[in-house]
Amino acid sequence: MPAFQPRFEDLPTEIAVFPLPGALLLPQGRLPLNIFEPRYLAMTQDSLARGRMFGMIQPDPAAAPAATGPGLYRTGCLGRLSSFAETEDGRLLITLTGVIRYEVTSELPLHPGGYRRVRADYGAFAADLAPIAGRGGGQGIGQGIDQGMDQGIDRPALLASLRPYFRARRIEANWEAVEQTPDAMLATTLAMICPFTVAEKQALLEAPTLADRAATLTALLRMGAHGEPSGGGRAS
Repeated sequence: MPAFQPRFEDLPTEIAVFPLPGALLLPQGRLPLNIFEPRYLAMTQDSLARGRMFGMIQPDPAAAPAATGPGLYRTGCLGRLSSFAETEDGRLLITLTGVIRYEVTSELPLHPGGYRRVRADYGAFAADLAPIAGRGGGQGIGQGIDQGMDQGIDRPALLASLRPYFRARRIEANWEAVEQTPDAMLATTLAMICPFTVAEKQALLEAPTLADRAATLTALLRMGAHGEPSGGGRAS
């Protein structure tokens, strides 16, 4: 088990959540966040004092609003605060490392700090705690994370769909780093950073296995390569 990763039996059953459309956190992925709203500053500070974990989740545009805010998808991902820094203007710059997905069983009353909380069930996602594995180089952005046996990812198909997608979306890439990144970390990172819709990001989150997620990702890249460019960007 990776350092600082909790055991399944130690996972918190009641967690703070950060509802943010388009922000996808996956197990063992790393999500940078710029925290500036008072309620989320309070949530982050409370999380630093109590286990360093909170959940990411997307609002569900098809769900009825709750008393606490927009309706939420049922599936999110618990993250661990793996780094943070303060800015002179009072913001917190943090990195959240994905731990395990969860299902929302119920929502709790708002915390006095103004942020939302839920009861989380991790039972369907225990496999998320296992180190992700895959083939590929070990010197790129996934170094030290992907170890072990192949996860069934079709790397040639993924890379073949990636180049036309980046070209269509006018995204620049460090192709040397891409080639050196092991399969599982490549699929995880691309799913998190590519500019997919909220529904597409949720589909990637809810894919049962890493191989399923990579197949969904490949399909989304192929479809996106035929769409209109969404503006410039850069991926590393």
